[in-house]
Amino acid sequence: MSRVIVSNGNELCAHAAIDCGCNFFGGYPITPSSEVAHEMSVLLPRIGGKFIQMEDEIAGISVALGASMSGAKAMTATSGPGISLKSEQIGLSFIAEVPIVIVNVMRGGPSTGLPTRVAQGDINQAKAPSHGDFASIALCPGSLEEAYSETVRAFNIAEKFMTPVFLLLDETIGHMHGKAVLPDIEDVKKIVVNRKEFTGDPKDYKPYEAKENEPAVLNPFFKGYRYHITGLHHGATGFPTEDGTICQYNIERLVGKVNNRKDEIVSYEEFMLDDAEVLLIAYGSLSRSAKEAIVKLREEGIKVGLFRPITLWPSPDKKLFELGAKFKKILVAELNMGQYADEIERAMKRNFDTLQKANGRPITPSEIIAKIKGMK
Repeated sequence: MSRVIVSNGNELCAHAAIDCGCNFFGGYPITPSSEVAHEMSVLLPRIGGKFIQMEDEIAGISVALGASMSGAKAMTATSGPGISLKSEQIGLSFIAEVPIVIVNVMRGGPSTGLPTRVAQGDINQAKAPSHGDFASIALCPGSLEEAYSETVRAFNIAEKFMTPVFLLLDETIGHMHGKAVLPDIEDVKKIVVNRKEFTGDPKDYKPYEAKENEPAVLNPFFKGYRYHITGLHHGATGFPTEDGTICQYNIERLVGKVNNRKDEIVSYEEFMLDDAEVLLIAYGSLSRSAKEAIVKLREEGIKVGLFRPITLWPSPDKKLFELGAKFKKILVAELNMGQYADEIERAMKRNFDTLQKANGRPITPSEIIAKIKGMK
């Protein structure tokens, strides 16, 4: 069964959050993400959830993390400047292993940049939003349907891996209005993931005594299980420690629970790649221009195919390496100055052509066509 909804990407993100069990939103309005917060303010009271608009972005994520510590499925939404402000609390989320979905509807930057224009300038920020060692997870929808489905997946990953998960919409996807074919709500509920809880004797509860590549098991507050949450390095019950062996193990586990389980996280799309002679790599809203360009190029007998990473971090590096060895001609298109191209070059271990724009305007199908025709 499926549903047909006419909406925009930001509002579909909010509907997806509700459908997969989100019951708390804390945030502060910022263009071009404000519709996410507005829609949550309408939807959450209907299901008994809580919406709170705080005085700034820092407070917005702080209350969301507090709600998550209490067992809520929590979300916040912002844009690049807001992520910069939230960075300290994002670091807390990583080290304390507090799950949260962080929506970033990307706009032009740096600083306040181009609030109403499209960009993909926060790709590196999503990989390293805070100081220290950790492994970040970032999902990048390329359609209205994926604004919904990737929101659901973001919550599932956050709950399963006990970590913040970034959902990277961009201004075009966020504000694009159209028809979206969505799964039935009951089908969504069947795939929902909820965090694990310890059910044994409270005396035996050690939330951070997790095995290698496994997340902590944090029971909701106020249920009789005593532990501590801190931004400091901590032992099995969460209380601070400077024990070198414990600290090293904790960091290796934080990184390993993501990087050593990539197959459970990484997702991508291949479009007309089977017989392609030219490889085009694009993601987010730019992939829509890429697909239109590919169709037109094929009408002229130029066989181009698209590889679209949906999970940007961790990157699909194994697949990228395979593609790099297969294709002689490769074009990477981005709405930035090459932030993901660096990762693609690392994974492929080779050079390729690029098409970049960072002035707040989209890359059109005609620009992609002209670039590919001019490649040697």
